[in-house]
Amino acid sequence: MELLKDLYSPIFFERFIHFVKEKYPAFDGERFRSSIYDDNWDQEAFKQRMRHITRSLTETLPPSYPEALEVLAAVAPQCRGVEYLFFPDFIELNGLGSYELSMEFLQIFTPYSSSEFAVRPFLLQEPGRTLEHMKQWARHENEHIRRLASEGCRPRLPWASNLPALRKDPRPILPILETLKEDPSEYVRKSVANNLNDISKDHPELVLVLAKGWYGKTTATNWIVKHGCRSLLKKGDSRALSLFGYEENRSVSVHGLDVKIGSIAAGENLEFSFRLMNESEDIQALRIDYEIGYRKKNGTLAPKRFKLTEKPFGPGTHPLVKRHSFKLLTTRTYYAGEHEVRILVNGTPMAAVSFEFTG
Repeated sequence: MELLKDLYSPIFFERFIHFVKEKYPAFDGERFRSSIYDDNWDQEAFKQRMRHITRSLTETLPPSYPEALEVLAAVAPQCRGVEYLFFPDFIELNGLGSYELSMEFLQIFTPYSSSEFAVRPFLLQEPGRTLEHMKQWARHENEHIRRLASEGCRPRLPWASNLPALRKDPRPILPILETLKEDPSEYVRKSVANNLNDISKDHPELVLVLAKGWYGKTTATNWIVKHGCRSLLKKGDSRALSLFGYEENRSVSVHGLDVKIGSIAAGENLEFSFRLMNESEDIQALRIDYEIGYRKKNGTLAPKRFKLTEKPFGPGTHPLVKRHSFKLLTTRTYYAGEHEVRILVNGTPMAAVSFEFTG
């Protein structure tokens, strides 16, 4: 399996050096290449390699920060994708002392390789000024720049530096999200939803109030609210469930929960089935989740919740089957022993069964 860091291959660098030399013939490609392949390169992960490339560019582009930015801006349209995140990273590393120029070029680079990570040190250094800039970005004609306004200030953006002030009080973010909540671009709306979901993990009340105000306006806004409340829904928050029509269970039960094979090994699938019974005479909106109780090293179980389905269920019996993969992951360590699968309906635990994981 190719790792993300392997995008930085010798072929990649040859192509990049060619692009730069076309716009800046004085570029010392050999010096740049030698700086890349030092004693640390092989051990570095993706983000470490990205910063490594940024440092090498700093050594080989013009020493004048404005001139170096002009070279990168000339090359940027040929350099699109996650592997070119070192373009905005060049600003993060070198541009904190040149605020206006840096913000201008973060905007220039973001359509090619997102500036969502590089803008965060500016939010830490000058939060009020940078948020005002981002409010302007939220009204830009380019969807990539509008998305940067939302994505860059996410309180819990993965891979990114922390924003403790906005995690503590995310209200300064809300005007940006208000501007973008009916954005024509799905790409932007998804960022708004992810920002809301981040906020909900520390300030559920704030998101629930906002969600009630937004829900029911448009189809696009309804999707944002639903996706933005996904962590609250997964936790079984009764207020979030109620907002989307998932009320407390009325005459609903789960029967016959069973695993197809009582013992599975790493790389295999756990298959389980059960019957959901709606004993009322009404159609009911139900969200069905399941939890896998993973055995920890100390022998206790750590439940992780997953969505199975959500839809209206008519009166009567509804058979449901699910396969859950136990493929090996770098993000999870499996321990042999008894595990558990549990079924929840609208946030309420309804049934559980044990199974053995052999390792």
